[in-house]
Amino acid sequence: MNLYRDTGVVLRVQKLGEADRIVTLLTRRHGKIRAVAKGVRRTRSRWGARLEPFNHVDVQCYTGRTLDVITQAQTVDAFGAGVIGDYPRYTAGCAILETADRLVSEEGEPALRVYLLLVGAVRALAGRERDPSLVLDAFLLRAMTHAGWAPAITECARCAEPGPHRAFSVAGGGAVCPRCRPPGSVTPSPETFALLDALLHGDWEVADAAGSATRRDTSGLVAAHLQWHLERQLRSLPLVERRAAPSPALPSSAPPGPEPDTARPEPVPADGRG
Repeated sequence: MNLYRDTGVVLRVQKLGEADRIVTLLTRRHGKIRAVAKGVRRTRSRWGARLEPFNHVDVQCYTGRTLDVITQAQTVDAFGAGVIGDYPRYTAGCAILETADRLVSEEGEPALRVYLLLVGAVRALAGRERDPSLVLDAFLLRAMTHAGWAPAITECARCAEPGPHRAFSVAGGGAVCPRCRPPGSVTPSPETFALLDALLHGDWEVADAAGSATRRDTSGLVAAHLQWHLERQLRSLPLVERRAAPSPALPSSAPPGPEPDTARPEPVPADGRG
């Protein structure tokens, strides 16, 4: 019997038989694993509650023929308690878990950077110090960087001409200069570009000061960019609740949000539908 031990975040669970569950985790050393937790759905199970989505756990498993089997589980961080009771945080957390599950497609392949990003994002949600939509967008941008899909923000995505640029094309890879701008590009406000850059690089002073309209436009661009590259819609993104920012709204003289060209507009929905 080949035993191994690792720490990981529970991404999702599925029922198996009458009392078992299949638990999908993203772990530090083994990447994504799917393992059977036997008997955890019984009311007398001593450790079934530890293997719930969002929780950070230390598990011992042995390698099975088709699925590994979890033999022990200890809680490292009970993040679920700080996330599940708050709907905006719960929906943002579900989108984070689903994105991590999609980005790490191969089981058993190490994905340390995504694991560290995931732990940091879920910890931030559970800590309730950051706006959940900002935490979500920061995670999505940084996770796309790991996957090689990060949108260009401060330079042209096609010719690398230094910005700032006024246009953004999801299909084109991000910010585009006037010479490379394809039909269907949108024109976000300078504040939206600033927020994208702040979230990507962890400048929370700038991110927290962003107005609600800027946050909404930024979320739409991030969601559209992610789903373009995933080539499918994330089921949890349309459910994410976007609360108004506590900071004052931008003055009426500020540039408007993204406005598509009239030719072949490229949709940038605020709710993440793509």
